Amino acid sequence: MNNDKKDVVVIGAGMGGMATAARLAKKGYRVQVFEAGDRHGGKCRTEWIDGYAFDTGPSLLTLPAVYRDLFQRTGDVLGRVVELQPVDPSFDYRFHDGTSVKFANLSRKKTLEAISASYGEDASKEWDQIMRRAEAMWDVSREPFIESELKSIASLLKRRSLIKDVFVIAPWKSIRGLAIKSPHLRKILDRYATYSGSDPRVAPAVLSSIAFVEEAFGAWHITGGIGKLGDALFQRCLDRGVTFEFNARVSENTHSNGRVTGVSLEGGRDISATTVVANADAGLIYSQLIKNPPRSVRRAGRAIAKMEPSLAGFSLLLGLSPSDQPKLEHHTVLFPENYDQEFESIFSKKIPVDDPTIYICAPHDETMVKKQGHEAWFVLVNAPRHGVDAFDWSDREFADQYAQKIIDRIESRGIQIRNRLELLEIRTPADLEASVLAPGGSIYGTSSNGSQSAFNRAKNRSPLKGLYCVGGSAHPGGGLPLVGLSAEIVAQAIITEDGGGQLSSLDRH
Repeated sequence: MNNDKKDVVVIGAGMGGMATAARLAKKGYRVQVFEAGDRHGGKCRTEWIDGYAFDTGPSLLTLPAVYRDLFQRTGDVLGRVVELQPVDPSFDYRFHDGTSVKFANLSRKKTLEAISASYGEDASKEWDQIMRRAEAMWDVSREPFIESELKSIASLLKRRSLIKDVFVIAPWKSIRGLAIKSPHLRKILDRYATYSGSDPRVAPAVLSSIAFVEEAFGAWHITGGIGKLGDALFQRCLDRGVTFEFNARVSENTHSNGRVTGVSLEGGRDISATTVVANADAGLIYSQLIKNPPRSVRRAGRAIAKMEPSLAGFSLLLGLSPSDQPKLEHHTVLFPENYDQEFESIFSKKIPVDDPTIYICAPHDETMVKKQGHEAWFVLVNAPRHGVDAFDWSDREFADQYAQKIIDRIESRGIQIRNRLELLEIRTPADLEASVLAPGGSIYGTSSNGSQSAFNRAKNRSPLKGLYCVGGSAHPGGGLPLVGLSAEIVAQAIITEDGGGQLSSLDRH
């Protein structure tokens, strides 16, 4: 590298920003992180409220190898700084007709046996076929797309195996286009579109590979909450010399002659840097922070503006007293009768769902409650975004009523809440927008709705030289594993641009 003390500015102390900062600091860069809020971690956080701890963003870790690699390459060992616990079963799926099935962690054999017991041998064989195809999709897309910088469609067209790969991925098919016969399995597979904030009716079939990743690499809980991962990464940054300023909102990406020159903070302070990493919503970066943009930036901004943001979430934080009823599994999903109505309400009508799918995270983790026997539940339902062109979530009276409706739905499935309720806190999409600057409360940045969505997502290397995008709204997408990969791609692009080599796993510190 030509200058081992080159200044880099990172906008945002979310997981993507911190992961990029740690990797660059390891290579000798002087990295400054400016965060608009008062804490690190972005959406990845564990919050303590009156003796209960809640994972209010991601509630499990998949593909942990991404973060094992991150810590190893920046000089530490993931297993030393956080404790990973396998979640088994990974999910308990319950349906309106009274049937249920539990998916085993890291065992297709056990999952297939459970499906067979609940829905018959034909359904079991169908899921096995789905997973075999999902594995093939993962194998094809992992190296050239998910783990690599995507510069253009042309870079993929040069692959010798192009025709074969295209037929495996089947970009013309949606998840629904896979035509799953079992209505129960169809709903389960649909969930993997919503895990990227997308509509399974139009989201590409390749998203089914997430189901394979979850099965093959496991679903993991971090003892004490997922926020421990953000804390460990923050400490890794500090150990590597990264500096942080909180309550420091960036108002502009300054530039000259087609190259970034730094950032301006609210209040008028200017920070000079020839490399800026934006761990913020790409739409905001292109539409608000780049003043008087060059033509190439305007063109990229228009493409990003066409991207549909991901769905939002309405959540309840429940602190519950001890009970003699059987404990829920760590992850429980309650499906409604009319699942399609959920997507029609959110994406077409842009109104809250009357009878939503309900996700309950009930960790079996004594360190997340102050009193023995108590439980901290995080309840999430998919919701339309907040905003003038979506739904106004600022009405607290409506939010209170909607929360009670969700509790009613849960109790109608035989799960007691009200007689145990010691704490109830409501988080709307408007709250998420305010806390982490997620436009409209979009959980995953941009959605994957449509076959071209992957190519329209913000590229890691922007047309403005020296400006890079990382995080859920940038390539390769949202969720902890992909954000971690996004950071790896960005860090390597910057190092390569400066004449450096590959990131090394040596030099522990």
